[in-house]
Amino acid sequence: MTKLPVIIAALLIGCSQAQAQTTIDVSKITCGQYNSFKVADPLKIAIWLSGYYHGLRRDTVLERQRLDEDAERLTQFCYSNRMVKILDAVERVIKESNTGRK
Repeated sequence: MTKLPVIIAALLIGCSQAQAQTTIDVSKITCGQYNSFKVADPLKIAIWLSGYYHGLRRDTVLERQRLDEDAERLTQFCYSNRMVKILDAVERVIKESNTGRK
């Protein structure tokens, strides 16, 4: 019975070590890295980018369909522009989207 707390403590320590956090400087991610899953799942990055840009505009509305469309446009843009930084790519894609061009 006295071994149970030791086992539980060991499991908790092991779990906390397995959950180590990694920080990513999004300003350094290129389109090539974005599309190739080298940094993280592109959808997760697209969601982060959406939140970042909505936060800059103090816009609290999430349009799910628009997020999906913008993420797809970003992916397509990045296939042709692998060396462009993802933040620059987002600005280009959103600018084109807002002016009606694709």
